[in-house]
Amino acid sequence: MTRSFLFVPADSERKLQKAAAAGADALIVDLEDSVAANARPDARILAREFLAGKENVWVRINPVDTDDAVADLEAVMPSVPAGIVLPKPHSAAAAIELDKRIATLESLHGIEAGRTKILPLCTEHPEALFTLNSYRGSTPRLAGLSWGAEDLSAALGAMANRDASGAWLPLYEMARSLCLLAAAAAEVAAFDTVFTNFKDSDGLRRYAATARRDGFSGMLAIHPAQVEIINLAFVPTGEELERAARIVELFDSNPGAGTLGLDGKMIDRPHFVQAKRLLDTAGKLKEKGTE
Repeated sequence: MTRSFLFVPADSERKLQKAAAAGADALIVDLEDSVAANARPDARILAREFLAGKENVWVRINPVDTDDAVADLEAVMPSVPAGIVLPKPHSAAAAIELDKRIATLESLHGIEAGRTKILPLCTEHPEALFTLNSYRGSTPRLAGLSWGAEDLSAALGAMANRDASGAWLPLYEMARSLCLLAAAAAEVAAFDTVFTNFKDSDGLRRYAATARRDGFSGMLAIHPAQVEIINLAFVPTGEELERAARIVELFDSNPGAGTLGLDGKMIDRPHFVQAKRLLDTAGKLKEKGTE
């Protein structure tokens, strides 16, 4: 289970080493927005060297229809990244094209077919908001969906994407919700976008709690200081686990029942499914050694 993805620029060896020690469930070595175009050739070399022999390290390449994306993939695939983060797709067609390129490079470098996963940032292009259902059944490499507000607001020419209180403006709240719905339709995890004010720990804690409440499996992070807060936010509480166990036990004891009573309230099969999912999440975290 992945609760936290930490972005780290690929052009800084110091930042790469610091990120590796931050405790994130996965790292995203960034060759796109955080790296200047003229620095990318050297950054690709650093990324390839950093990836070698490591688990749960992803790479954000440049948009799949660019020459930079070709160079990015050719540079990092020999070091076997866990996955590729796909920026600015117009639709799932970009993920399908990326799948084909990855398959070719897996074969070339003797990598197990299908090992490399794909995580699209599915709302960064305005057109993409009208095509999100296309991810359903698009590629078996699809590991989840995440979204972004900064590139979307830049594409729109918007002056802001949050209101004075820090809440998303309606258009970006819609994009967030559509990402969550598209992930559910595709039966993959949804990961909430970055909380850009890395000095606001209380704000991040509230935002991460809201993300988990709404159904996201984890979040993207832009600073090592955010990792622990995000990880803790996505650990089920003892109270939640106790209730989930009671729900599962109740339905197991009453096979075929559609609706049952618990603590004076009616619960039905969706509660049972959610309870099993919560217990499964806790089991996976326990296997990882997460307290």
